[in-house]
Amino acid sequence: MIAFGPVPSRRLGYSLGINHVFPKHCSYSCVYCQVGRTTSLETTRRDFYPVERILHEAEIKIVESVKAGNNIDYLTLVPDGEPTLDINLGKLIEGLKSFGIPVAVISNASLIDHKEVQSELLQADWVSLKVDAVEEAVWRKINRPHLRLSLAAILQGVRDFRSIYAGELVTETMLVSAINDSETNIGNLWAYLLELQPTKSYLSIPTRPPAESWVKVPPAETLATILKTFSEKVPFMDLLFEEETGDFISTGNISEDILSITSVHPMRAEALRRMVARAGERWAVVEGLLVRGEITCINYREEIFYFRNFHG
Repeated sequence: MIAFGPVPSRRLGYSLGINHVFPKHCSYSCVYCQVGRTTSLETTRRDFYPVERILHEAEIKIVESVKAGNNIDYLTLVPDGEPTLDINLGKLIEGLKSFGIPVAVISNASLIDHKEVQSELLQADWVSLKVDAVEEAVWRKINRPHLRLSLAAILQGVRDFRSIYAGELVTETMLVSAINDSETNIGNLWAYLLELQPTKSYLSIPTRPPAESWVKVPPAETLATILKTFSEKVPFMDLLFEEETGDFISTGNISEDILSITSVHPMRAEALRRMVARAGERWAVVEGLLVRGEITCINYREEIFYFRNFHG
């Protein structure tokens, strides 16, 4: 299923997700990625799903949501891989805009130096670009980019896009212990963000199971220092440290909805139980998916998370 949700988003209210790139086709293989390691590391833009199919599935979900009385604040391109790898990105955004709902794109920024990518993203109402580091060695350690990519080109591409974009531009930085949380890392980061002047700069920590088990949240004292520095230096800083507020929603087939949501958004056990109960279903639905190997669960930071098992 390409369209999923609506799901509660800490940034966008209730977001109808659009998963328009095949699983783990990405230009990065971030150590903290919540959907696992990248299996197809690539930078060449290509076709994935036909635009007509994506729009049709989105329309079905929109209609279902309206009938169920569920609000949709954004149509969000947030696939299993990097959205700008989709060569039909511009046509897709244009088609989604026809539904009269704001369109958001969550990108790792790796192709933002491409002029055609910038032109296509200009159509979106809200764009998030990843800036985990502004030093080459740190960037390579945390994002594990394709070897063809250049951090200098990406950072300049972000600047160039900022200068021409009229919508809401936000940046996101994932803080990982002993990788990008040093005083030097943070100083270089806030200096770049002050130059960039996005609408918001979000700081986050790994709250869901990461691709690499050794990934850790920075120590409390380190986080306290980082937050103090950012609060003093970056007036547009905001936090994504807390879990989502609101309930996940099933708009039709509960099993399909669980699979589509957990393919890009690992769910806490409590949130999944509320979703199943709200749909009038029994927990046996989840147990069946587990038995068939379609989803799996792990314990992370003393919580149980459920996510799609693409290799099941």
